[in-house]
Amino acid sequence: MSGSSIKFQPEPERYEFTAAPMHRFELPRRDFFKFLGAGIAVFAVARDTLAAQETAPTQGFHQEELPKDITAWLHIGEDGNVTAFTGKVEIGQNIRTSLAQTVADELHLPFESVTMVTADTALTPFDFGTVGSRSMPTMSPQLRRAAAAARDLLVGAAAKEWNVAAEGLTTADGKVTDPATGRSLRYADLARGKTLAQNLPAEDPVTPPDQWTIAGKSIPKKDARAFVTGKHQYTPDLRRPGQLYGKVLRPPSFGATLTSYDAKAALAMSGVIVVRDGDFIGAAAGNERDASRALETIQTEWKEVSHTSSKELFSYLKKNATVKSDDRSRKTTGSVEDGFAAAAHRLDATYTVAFIAHAPLEPRAAVAEWSDGKLTVWTGSQRPFAVRDELASVFHVSESDVRVIVPDTGSAYGGKHTGDAALEAARLARAAGRPVQVVWTREEEFTWAYFRPAGVMEIKSGIAADGALTAWEFHNYNSGMSAIDTPYVVPNQHIQFHSTQCPLRSGSYRGLAATANFFARESHMDELAHAAQIDPLEFRLKNLSDSRLRAVFDAAAKSFGWSHKKTQEGQGFGIAGGLEKGGYVATCAEVSVDHTSGAVRVVRMTTAFECGAIVNPDGLRNQVIGANIQGLGGALFEFIEFENGRITNPRFSRYRVPRFRDVPEIEAVLLDRKDLPSAGAGETPIMAVAPAIGNAIFQATGTRLRGLPMVPNGLNTAQSGVPSTS
Repeated sequence: MSGSSIKFQPEPERYEFTAAPMHRFELPRRDFFKFLGAGIAVFAVARDTLAAQETAPTQGFHQEELPKDITAWLHIGEDGNVTAFTGKVEIGQNIRTSLAQTVADELHLPFESVTMVTADTALTPFDFGTVGSRSMPTMSPQLRRAAAAARDLLVGAAAKEWNVAAEGLTTADGKVTDPATGRSLRYADLARGKTLAQNLPAEDPVTPPDQWTIAGKSIPKKDARAFVTGKHQYTPDLRRPGQLYGKVLRPPSFGATLTSYDAKAALAMSGVIVVRDGDFIGAAAGNERDASRALETIQTEWKEVSHTSSKELFSYLKKNATVKSDDRSRKTTGSVEDGFAAAAHRLDATYTVAFIAHAPLEPRAAVAEWSDGKLTVWTGSQRPFAVRDELASVFHVSESDVRVIVPDTGSAYGGKHTGDAALEAARLARAAGRPVQVVWTREEEFTWAYFRPAGVMEIKSGIAADGALTAWEFHNYNSGMSAIDTPYVVPNQHIQFHSTQCPLRSGSYRGLAATANFFARESHMDELAHAAQIDPLEFRLKNLSDSRLRAVFDAAAKSFGWSHKKTQEGQGFGIAGGLEKGGYVATCAEVSVDHTSGAVRVVRMTTAFECGAIVNPDGLRNQVIGANIQGLGGALFEFIEFENGRITNPRFSRYRVPRFRDVPEIEAVLLDRKDLPSAGAGETPIMAVAPAIGNAIFQATGTRLRGLPMVPNGLNTAQSGVPSTS
């Protein structure tokens, strides 16, 4: 598969891709001459820097093709070690290991011989971003092609050296061998004094999964010891010579505009740089404390605007929905009216999901350094090339004069697609003439980062007397289109996404809108199963034709022991599943509910997952279990509270994330399909967690919970909602 042919159309809920930068700098022309020196400067309107994965599919996207020469992807050194390059980012998903396995496997050399260089805009090929579970399905084939082509070149070099036919030579353990004579040459010897400067062929034969020797094994995480011992340096740990520490003055509420500004006291402080540029006010000093003190002395007045609150959120989204919807947002098959007319039973219900935060352990951070008119930024971003383009656009410099480097980052979950901290650090560094580091506080992270979109899902459905689906009408307001289509066989469907005026800054989150759409659909399927008096698993299988989805449902149910009956009061079992981004998932959950206190405890979960050929089983298992743990938060208690344009729970003491005591027994059942290409695994395993738990709560209590989070304060205060049935 040619990596340059891959197209990716961003989902509409990736609102951050089309949003304006967080700050607008005025950047007077005289400052440019002061900064860059005298001469002629041409000022241009900043162009749209939105880009698409690997190649740009539509008008208005940043056009940048993948390089076709081998040296852009890998380098074989004279010591025999291989360096492979990718614009993808390591954010805990372990691609540094799995992609190195891919290269080592295809080059037929030891895993330890491969070093991955990731996410450095000066060194790595262009990449749209580490988004959409696309690292393995896009980068793994591309790196395999590069490695296979490089291997062919090495074999050709050995054949020329020995004056024999290349077809008879073999490769293993970093050597080319002639079986006829037993002689061999190390890759190091063949690479010495040579350059692998050759274009990749349009297609290059690669090793099929059933012949993998290094890929497919549970190789430990590269540099794992550095992470667990604290040796690894995240962006907040970086220190540059002469570095200052920056802080930014935030408005008192969303949308507030500055009307009065007095920084005399701050400007008088020794060793402090104060910057006001447009709506941006920041300070840099020798330590964070002095920078914060400088901001505290600045006197400001703001004009605030009115806002809705989290209490009116769902009615607000419905009232502010757009009237029209484009074809991409609408799908109709058959006639839902005919389907409802043929139904023996109908069900109408509404489901909701709240805004939630990404809450990464490493908050947004950046270090920026200007030198001779060129800018280098170290930052934790999932989209280094997009950040590069944004910096170049904002500061009116060439993209070639901006370098963005992403150290392995302490998680992101879709929340680090923008360059907010990078812009702030770069602006302060430009004024200071020294490197500046900006690290957001936890309250800044909870307030000024974007959130997973809230949403309202309305479903109307019909089933025949035997439980077969006859009609399915699904409307999603605001949260998005990911996994909005039903995987079940329904002859009559109408599915539609409605964009709205969103009250909070929103954007990508692990799984995008699939977590919302899975929750609504799989909760509704459970309701239909109970209405039809059919076992929930049997009901799903009855309406499924997709063999891969049936396989994960069967695997999860078998390992979980789905046929077991309840043995105690307050015990309940639930099941949910689906497919998205090339991955298939089914989750079974057992809950225990204390009817007196209303406390809900998830006792155990089993998640079966299939994403084609498995590259690193242990790494994949970690992804599945980690997704299940994170999914507990959004299912049970995570939500953002806001009022008067302010987040009212902007800290971990008031924003509940899963804790050790919340973690149940989790089993990951991995289905290895060596007959299928590898798909991504970073998102899909989270999607069935919430509905499986909700369905288990219903079986335990008879209470149907249709809003996420389901039990932020216990079951006794939860809102069940009442569906319309007929």
